[in-house]
Parts: sequence; C-alpha cells; structure tokens
Amino acid sequence: MKFENSLEFAQNCDTNDRLKKFRNQFYFPKTNLGDNKIYLCGNSLGLQPKSTSDYIQQELNDWSDYGVDGHTDAKNPWMPYHEFLSKPMANIVGAKESEVIIMNTLSVNLHLMMVSFYQPTSKRHKILIEADAFPSDLYAVESQLKYHDYDPKDALILWKPREDQYYDIEDFNQIIQNHGDEIALVLIGNTNYYTGQHFDMKYITDSCHQNDIKIGFDLAHGVGNIQPHLHDLGVDFAVWCTYKYLNSGPGSLGGCFVHEKHHTKDLHRFTGWWGHDKSTRFNMRQDFKPIPTAEAWQLSNPPILSMAAIRASLDIFQQAGFDNVVKKSKDLTGFLEYLLLELNDDNLKLITPKKPNERGCQLSIQFLDADKSLFDKLTQAGVVADWREPQVIRVAPAPLYNSFEDVYQFVQILKHIRYAG
Repeated sequence: MKFENSLEFAQNCDTNDRLKKFRNQFYFPKTNLGDNKIYLCGNSLGLQPKSTSDYIQQELNDWSDYGVDGHTDAKNPWMPYHEFLSKPMANIVGAKESEVIIMNTLSVNLHLMMVSFYQPTSKRHKILIEADAFPSDLYAVESQLKYHDYDPKDALILWKPREDQYYDIEDFNQIIQNHGDEIALVLIGNTNYYTGQHFDMKYITDSCHQNDIKIGFDLAHGVGNIQPHLHDLGVDFAVWCTYKYLNSGPGSLGGCFVHEKHHTKDLHRFTGWWGHDKSTRFNMRQDFKPIPTAEAWQLSNPPILSMAAIRASLDIFQQAGFDNVVKKSKDLTGFLEYLLLELNDDNLKLITPKKPNERGCQLSIQFLDADKSLFDKLTQAGVVADWREPQVIRVAPAPLYNSFEDVYQFVQILKHIRYAG
C-alpha cells in the first residue's frame, strides 16, 4: 500500500476496509465530551465486544434454569464447552484442533508445559530465554531451575539484544553453537513485549530441534495479529493469554498448544481429572488415562463464564477471517510508521523493526529528549496507549476495531503536543 499523509487518505482507506463493520461491534472508552477515545492499547487489554454480555447472559440464564443439569442440557452444554473454542483458536495459531486447549492462565500454563518439556539432566539442563522477556516468563523459568536445584546464575542463558535493541539471529546461533549440548529448553516470546520485534520462529524451531532442544513460545503479544503456524513449524509447545488482541476481558483464561507428536508420549505432567479419558472420567476410581490430545493437560473443569467471553470474541474473528486481520494489521502499522517518520524528528526513534514480517500490531516509540510527561499529555488528550520504562510508548492499532483515521488522528495529536505545545 502506498501511503499519503492526509485525513482524506485515511478516510478512504476506512471506506474500502473489508473489516470496517467490526469496529461498531466493540465498546470504546469515552472522553469527558462523550467522544470515543483513540484506543491503541490492544497489546495490554482488548476492547469489549458488544456481544460479550449476551454470550455470558446465556450461560447465566441456563445456570438459573437448569442448575447442575446445565452441564448437559444448556443451550451450549458446559461439559464440552471448551471444545467450542478449539477450532477457532486453532485457526488463529495455525494448529490442529486437537493441539489447542483453552485453560488456566498464561503463567500457569507455562509452568505446566515446563513440567512436561523441561526435563534436565546433569549435562543438559540449561534454559535459553531472551534477555528482555516479559517478567513473568523470566520468573517462571528461574523458579523451574531452582525447583530442579539449579542456580539461575549458571543455568539460565540470556539471548541479549544489540545496541539498537533488536535481537539478531546470529547471536542466537552463536549461543546454540557454544551451549547447544547443555541446553534442555528454549523459551522465546514470539513477539517481544517491549520492542514489538517478531522472531523468526521457523529458524529458531529448526535450530533447536537439530540440536535436540525442546522449543516453546510465549505468543502473548503476537496471538491475534500474527499467524505463527505452530503445527507446520513443529513447535513443541506454546502458551498465550486471550485478553490482549483476543478481547476476552481482564484476567481471562489462557491458551495452550501441544504438538500432536507429543500427545501419546509418556511425558511427565501435573494431572487433574479434566485431563482424564472422557468416557470414564466420572467413574472416579480409575487410574489416570490421559486424553490423547492437548486436553490431557487440563486440570479442572473450565470456568464457563470466562469461556463465554472468549467465545464472543473468537466468533468475531471467524466472521472477519484471520487472513484479513493479519493484512490489515500490517497496513495499519505501516501507515502509523509512515506518519511518524513524516514528522522528521531526529529525537524520534522507532525501536520496532521496519520489516512487516518482523513485527505485529505494535510499534514502540522513543523520544530521546522526552519523558513520561509526553505520554501523560497524550492520555489527557484522549489517547489510550501504553508506557513502558525506560522511555517507550507502545502503540498497537488492533485491526478488528481500529481505523486508519484513528492512526492519523493519533499522530496529529502527538504532533500538536510535541511541536505546538
């Protein structure tokens, strides 16, 4: 797409946007004057679909009408409710339906996956993670190492970014060459939360498997805007949350992928009754027999009200078509990048890669001569973005509900605050 720096161009893009109808299916926070705020914070919490309350109300009604019999007699029976989410979720992460399960929250799922896929030996016990991973990932990895009586100072290997804050695959290669026979697990956020850099998942996966290393990805900042093709890449496992680009509500459930090649292996795992063979689950006195899918990692029967909110959003994704979502994501961030560079500000630095296939919805902006007061002024002007220390404003136009005019107006507000005072 060839961009132009004008409101007319942005409005023409919105007129021709095949996803434009979905914008009106979401609630936007309002300014004091009653106008929509410019919401560019889907990387932290997605907006609420207007249909969410209807989906939840249906389950409340069935709970009221049926009580415990809602597990089998509800309009959407609760017993298999998680199965309603598997196919649409699998489409978004590039997996088979049997490889995906919605359960728990991201950090819980990460720990459960490491029980199965981090199996250290005296020689091969180290874990490789990107140095600036999201803190909960780092905490989880460090605690797993300690649980196995390894000191993170010795057993944790950090893939560090270069001076431009990008991670270079050659540095990853060097680590694998130097320590490949010591590493048991590589855990990478497929999209770095701070810079928005999206990593070459195929290269990393292939490199790990060639060196007999298990590979897992945290998709939290990529799911819903990048197609990771988890099955085709042969990734061992992946985890993600659903409250960012998947719009499921604050603190909602997470998702988990386990490649089918592991489904029937005798893996270590923490188990619960909801992962047991469905045909004998309620016999209660059977030895644990895992379901031969990703469902085997379930612990408890699922929280239906939270799943109803996820279902509301996933149904919108199905209607929109995920290929359309990915295309618009690239167009929106491309337009945002173009407008920011048009400012010709020597103190403005985009720390997100320029290549569209190396980033998702998010652009991370630094003003080398500014502090958080600039972000605070944007907030006062009706822009909802995200501040991360040190000195970064994260802006994430989400393709289901953000428009090209949102992007244009954001840059106009930024321009006015920065240059007109």
